[in-house]
Amino acid sequence: MDVDVVLIGGGFTGLATALFLAREHGIKAVVLEANQIGWGCTSRNGGQGHLAWGRLSRSQWVKKWGVDIARRLHANSLEGYEVFRAMTEDPEIDCEPHGEGNLLIAHSEKALRGLEAESRLCNEVLSYKTRLLGRDTVLNEYIGDQESHGAMLEPVGIAVQPLKLAYGYARIARRLGAKIHTGSPVQAWTTEAGVHHLHTPEGTVRARAVGICTAGYTSPNLHKLTAYKNMPIMANSAVTRELTDEEVKVCGFRSNILVTDTRKLRYYYRYLPEKRLQIGSRSAISGADSENPKHLRIVQEAIARKFPALKGIETPFFWHGWMDISHDMMPRIVQPDRSQQVFYSQGYSGNGVSFSAYASKQLAILIAGKSLADSDLPIFNSPLLSHPLRPIRRLGQRALYTYFSLLDKIV
Repeated sequence: MDVDVVLIGGGFTGLATALFLAREHGIKAVVLEANQIGWGCTSRNGGQGHLAWGRLSRSQWVKKWGVDIARRLHANSLEGYEVFRAMTEDPEIDCEPHGEGNLLIAHSEKALRGLEAESRLCNEVLSYKTRLLGRDTVLNEYIGDQESHGAMLEPVGIAVQPLKLAYGYARIARRLGAKIHTGSPVQAWTTEAGVHHLHTPEGTVRARAVGICTAGYTSPNLHKLTAYKNMPIMANSAVTRELTDEEVKVCGFRSNILVTDTRKLRYYYRYLPEKRLQIGSRSAISGADSENPKHLRIVQEAIARKFPALKGIETPFFWHGWMDISHDMMPRIVQPDRSQQVFYSQGYSGNGVSFSAYASKQLAILIAGKSLADSDLPIFNSPLLSHPLRPIRRLGQRALYTYFSLLDKIV
């Protein structure tokens, strides 16, 4: 087939970009998905919609780019978050939004002092009103995490049912004329006279422009512009059986708010509306090791530490998937080579639930041939970095995990 725009990947970004292209630019894109809608980390995540552009803190923004850029990035994040919020409130999407706010739990006294400084920067420099909470307030008003030494409360954050969010994007995109082809991996990509030929098992799609939306599932053989531009890192998540009323009371589950702790190898968790605990963390280094029972045990041990009453509880649901960690911990929405009509949005670094909505809107603007309002910001003005030690990066990851695990125990 001959089409105007092809989007590779049927996760949050591919689906939402198809939606925005149709709704705001009159472009009816074709989406090619190797598996099924939402197959990767779009469905295998914790459903936490944070106000987070990548993995760097706001104080790290200041240190890296200065106060002015940090303020603009923060303003951009608030603007982008409203795009996500509007999507969650669309009745056609019906993704069960709940749990307003975000709680960052200090796992140690030193971590709490770090949160004090971060909260002060948010309040005084960025005019973003966060609150520092003591241990008793966290336990008595939010969640009974016994590892908590206090927390920073952000006013912004929404939890969703992620696969319903993806299905909602797909429904609207299709209604507006986009075509979504599942079971259609791109096995080869050639370009002739400026026309991109994407070869799938059952046929070839020829397109003027291509948007790459494959995140942590981007094959290094797909295109040289995205080869090894992010580091796929596996995360896992477990969900307990339904809790009894007594367990809910003893564990102090008083809120459905998003929760993350301050460890280097952090845990993210929340009390679900269906009375279950969902909790996730890092997982295997290699895909071959992903089914090793030790990765589930890591999560089960965290449950026992944080909520002793749930020690040994059944976790009937357990999954894992690849996140796209950028090498500088910041995402990109770019046309990396102006001579080619190839675009990508990647490097979300574990915060794609909310960011993907805004990123997709910006990616659609680029694909439509228009300019971005904040094109000089770091997420728009340069491509993703290549990894300088690619042949041995998994060895480095293993060493880093060992070091981080030690730090988390002693700091």
